[in-house]
Amino acid sequence: MLTLVAFVVALGILIAIHEYGHYRVAVACGVKVLKFSVGFGKPIYSWRLKNRPTEFSIGMLPLGGYVKMLDEREGPVDPAERHLAFNNRPLGARAAIVAAGPAANLLLAIVLYAVVNWSGMQEPQPVLASPVAGSIAERAGLRGGERVQQAALDGETLEPVRSFEDLRWRLTRAALGGRDVQLQVTDGVGESTGGTVTATRSVLLPLGQLNAADADAQLFRKIGILGPWTQAVIGEVMPGGAAEKAGLRADDVVQRIGDRAIVDGQQLRETIRNAKGVQSWQIVRGGQTLQLPVAPEIREEGGQSVGRISAYVGTPPAMVTVRYGPLDGLWNGAVRTWEVSVLTLKMMGKMLIGEASLKNLSGPLTIADYAGKSASIGWSAYLLFLALISVSLGVLNLLPLPVLDGGHLMYYLWEAITGKSVSDAWMDRLQRGGVAILLGMMSVALFNDVTRLLG
Repeated sequence: MLTLVAFVVALGILIAIHEYGHYRVAVACGVKVLKFSVGFGKPIYSWRLKNRPTEFSIGMLPLGGYVKMLDEREGPVDPAERHLAFNNRPLGARAAIVAAGPAANLLLAIVLYAVVNWSGMQEPQPVLASPVAGSIAERAGLRGGERVQQAALDGETLEPVRSFEDLRWRLTRAALGGRDVQLQVTDGVGESTGGTVTATRSVLLPLGQLNAADADAQLFRKIGILGPWTQAVIGEVMPGGAAEKAGLRADDVVQRIGDRAIVDGQQLRETIRNAKGVQSWQIVRGGQTLQLPVAPEIREEGGQSVGRISAYVGTPPAMVTVRYGPLDGLWNGAVRTWEVSVLTLKMMGKMLIGEASLKNLSGPLTIADYAGKSASIGWSAYLLFLALISVSLGVLNLLPLPVLDGGHLMYYLWEAITGKSVSDAWMDRLQRGGVAILLGMMSVALFNDVTRLLG
């Protein structure tokens, strides 16, 4: 139920803001708006504001919306109201009305990011877990326990890293953009080194060599930075699993597996994951050192054989409250909206030329799933989810496809260059082509949704 409610609320907000952008600018440009609808189909509820010609309504299907304006191309118009028709407004006014929808979504994203920045959010500290063996991070000299102080993509200046999520976002941008990342880290802040600070050094992660096509878990396995530093402690043990059968209990501290010292939760998870048979564990329980044989269950996941013990591994990471001041929070919101917009366009371009997988396209099922998950975490996570989808909606609508706002802007660009509008015949052809492309994208996105859910 939470997933459904969160999904419907998210769609309602994003669609209403998008259509309100069209509506507000249309009214400002002197166009008569006949109907403002959030949702399609039979209206659930309709109303009119006093002394306003617009009918507002909520449709049964919350998968879109529309603003119906007075237009001579769609029906007869009273001669006395021709000056209020959309088609009779200057080119600049028409372009502004069309662009206002996507712009409203991008402005909403800025506000949502800013609200989260102002209110503050609990995020993991930027202390690195042990890197994946053979990964870029390991080859660059990272060993785990380092605190990332500053980071920069190549060509940019170093900036403070406030949290692990901040670092993860920078790594995502760099990997998908084919750029290297420079880190300034302080050694020795994890408990694996006794808690003593030893030195600050620079580390270069050559992510430009990845040629990343997907923003998925495998990307971060290649980078080698999977999560923040945690203690190598066993948490909740599932009944009937390998951990319970081996005699493991919650709060057991794992010191060694075989002849390998275990220094943090990430290393412990990787050792379990790569298990081939029975492992000899050295643990500390209530001040006593014990030796236990543990046989992880081997499962097939994503075409790979991985070990699992059916227990929570690692303590929760140390957290930090990330909060910005009024101006910094707003500026950071604008910067994040710009960065997400650019990254979205780059990924779409890569998918178009075959450099990125079409698996990156997500449809309504995935969006609904993430809506529910983010809402269950808290309102800050839900606002971040809304901001991300709002950016995606704004960017998608600016694509030069005839059925989208960007397609209409292309028509107006042609009109500005040639001095004449696109003919009805060409308009019809382009609309049909745009519908076909959009249906194709929706089909791929829905297929990806079903594949993810079944997988």
